Amino acid sequence: IRIEDTDKERNKAEWVDAIWKDFEWCSLTPDARYIQSEHAERHRELLAALVAEGKAYVSKEPSRDDLSREVEVVRLKNPGTRITFTDLIRGDVSFDTAELGDFVIARAIDDPLYHFAVVVDDMDAGVTHIIRAEEHLSNTPRQILIQEALGFPRPQYAHIPLILAPDRSKLSKRKHAVSLEHYRDEGYLPEAIINYLALLGWNPGTDEEHFSLFELIERFSLDRVQKSGAIFDETKLKSVNQHWMRKLSVEDFITRGNLTAPDIEKLRNIVPILKERAHTFTEAREMLSGELSCLFNEPILDRSQLLAKELPNHPGMTKTALESLSETLKSLPESVSSETVKEVIMPLADAEEAKGKGGRGAVLWPLRYALSGQERSPDPFTLISILGSREAISRIRKAIGILEK
Repeated sequence: IRIEDTDKERNKAEWVDAIWKDFEWCSLTPDARYIQSEHAERHRELLAALVAEGKAYVSKEPSRDDLSREVEVVRLKNPGTRITFTDLIRGDVSFDTAELGDFVIARAIDDPLYHFAVVVDDMDAGVTHIIRAEEHLSNTPRQILIQEALGFPRPQYAHIPLILAPDRSKLSKRKHAVSLEHYRDEGYLPEAIINYLALLGWNPGTDEEHFSLFELIERFSLDRVQKSGAIFDETKLKSVNQHWMRKLSVEDFITRGNLTAPDIEKLRNIVPILKERAHTFTEAREMLSGELSCLFNEPILDRSQLLAKELPNHPGMTKTALESLSETLKSLPESVSSETVKEVIMPLADAEEAKGKGGRGAVLWPLRYALSGQERSPDPFTLISILGSREAISRIRKAIGILEK
């Protein structure tokens, strides 16, 4: 990884730290780290050599910041040739370099511009392939001219498509979330981010969508990179993220999601629900503090909500249903699966439906509300399996008590 810091005004220590942090979060360990400014002496040496050889020259010009002040810049003597190179994605590309004129390659003999510094650094680092966004395509003829002046071999180029917003505009920091920090804070997994980004502009030639980093290393090839821009679809990203969340063990899910709860054993039992319904860890945490909070805190019940499914011509049906449910649950062990709970409770609900007294909802609704105190919650079978039969019966009896008042 090379930090390119030739533009001092656009280079801040906290931005560099963020880059290292992002790579660390993604478990992408660089083989080597470079800071461009540390090679200043090498850049100066080659700039001076070009001037000495007559391939570049020092030009005295008015300062852009103060027209009354004169500065010395270094310009490359442009031969004005036509340059053609083979882009590994776009095929042969040609530029008439005459229109570039003698362009500036350094602000001063010891202050190279980006175009010059990267050419030198790429050569010294042994770079064979330059893979970058298509917006840098127009930089290529300048860099090739600098390579030729320095006598450097030409690397291979591949200009990949831009990542676009849903309206096909370019992703923008002002309008879109484009930092890894944002997605990290939102509870996305790095393996999901890498997986999804790899699919933007590249496809494996199959219907496969989920790839580990190792699998991407094995499968990726430039010949399957498309030319057109790829649309960043956060809904799709969430789907990919959910896939990788579901692959985590219960303990890893809790740890990596930074999930906490008053009862850790209940939290472990809730993880399957979170895996089924949450697409990010932020959503998982919101569920724990929202609709699933009833599993850790006894609900405050509203009498009218308990009676929401009671028919006017069948007064007392809700209380009777809850009493039957309470008695039925006494036959169950403390620890019981949701499937077993369903097998025991559904006959009661079916019986009410057969009587034409409000259907299954006349039993299942007051049961779920008595257990959760919420309009939205997991089904009552799941609630009972997590709460345990004793706690479920206790909550049902309290609901009956409210109806008796």
